[in-house]
Amino acid sequence: MTRTTRTVIDVDSGVYTETLDLKEVFQGPDGAVPFRISKRRLCGGLSDGVDVIEVDNGRLSFVIIPTRGMGIWRGRCGDVELKWDSPVHGPVHPKLVPNYAPNGLGWLEGFDEWLARCGLENNGAPEFNEYGALRWPLHGRIANTPARRVEVTLDPATGEITVQGVVEEASLFSKRMTLTVTYTTFAGSNRLEVTDKVTNLSSEPAEFQLLYHINTGRPFVTPGARVVVPFHEMSPRDGNAASELDGWDIYQPEVVGRPESCFLFDIATDAAGRTKVLLINEKNNRGICVGFSKKQFPHFLIWKLQRPNGDTYVTAMEPCINFPNTRSFEKAHGRVATLQPGQSRLFEIAVEVLTDPDDVSRTAHEIEGLMTVPGRVLPAPNPDWAE
Repeated sequence: MTRTTRTVIDVDSGVYTETLDLKEVFQGPDGAVPFRISKRRLCGGLSDGVDVIEVDNGRLSFVIIPTRGMGIWRGRCGDVELKWDSPVHGPVHPKLVPNYAPNGLGWLEGFDEWLARCGLENNGAPEFNEYGALRWPLHGRIANTPARRVEVTLDPATGEITVQGVVEEASLFSKRMTLTVTYTTFAGSNRLEVTDKVTNLSSEPAEFQLLYHINTGRPFVTPGARVVVPFHEMSPRDGNAASELDGWDIYQPEVVGRPESCFLFDIATDAAGRTKVLLINEKNNRGICVGFSKKQFPHFLIWKLQRPNGDTYVTAMEPCINFPNTRSFEKAHGRVATLQPGQSRLFEIAVEVLTDPDDVSRTAHEIEGLMTVPGRVLPAPNPDWAE
């Protein structure tokens, strides 16, 4: 059994593989588990020219989009769908996303991934200069930047599947940073590991921000679903969120035109600084668990948009190194990171899809155990956390 690695995109070497289909079988303790990885290019509509890589480990499957910053479009584990129904029918090619639209909100015209990264120069609200011109667009541009190198690896001896991509964010007289994304899963597993490395390739210090938008909607999230978050302190982001503090962790019936709401957290951890959050469906028998280190992600938030599904019913679990305010506000509050020349920082997230009610209950109990004392809920926005 031979480990196979294929480079499917390499701009520097002129390598491009339009289609690929690799299949292997892992002989595990419970028998043979077939797994595969494939690549193709989409045609037509807003998706024309978008490359997708589909991974199926025999239990968990997901679709990676190298053309869109190595985000994950959607996936499935058993009867759990990892997706949401955006009004945007994608995946949308970045050339059709007006990232620098004058209102700063062009990013939303391409947003329909299950996992999207926000950054690198900025990851929050759009910001304008004193003349009203856009300085920083919503959520930055890394999610709309195609990867310049992608390789895939399958190992039938261990059942390991790896997809790695390199995305570069650069401009003349400014910064040059790379985001190296590595997705790892194993045959028959319900777990996906995300390992990202941000590197400053310039000769001067570079500032950056980073946030992970992990979005889930119907049919998993419906009224009565809930989220379990361990925290020391929680603050509503604005007045609308403050009005929803009662039952903030429960998803409510949809309302036409209902504003979005965000809840910001100082999250609780174990002794090693590790933590988890858990999204549970209305029947309490399925869960999506996101684990990470507070040392890598000092901040966390929950985003909720509860409108009729044609207008989007969705929530997001969002580990981040800073809150998604304007870049100037975050810098003033010491939450914009700096990399020295040649320096890198590592970010790791583990996603587990729980399809057994006992696993859901056990994980929720484990997370609740991280709160040794009840968390403090602020009745109004914390002025240090939100503009």
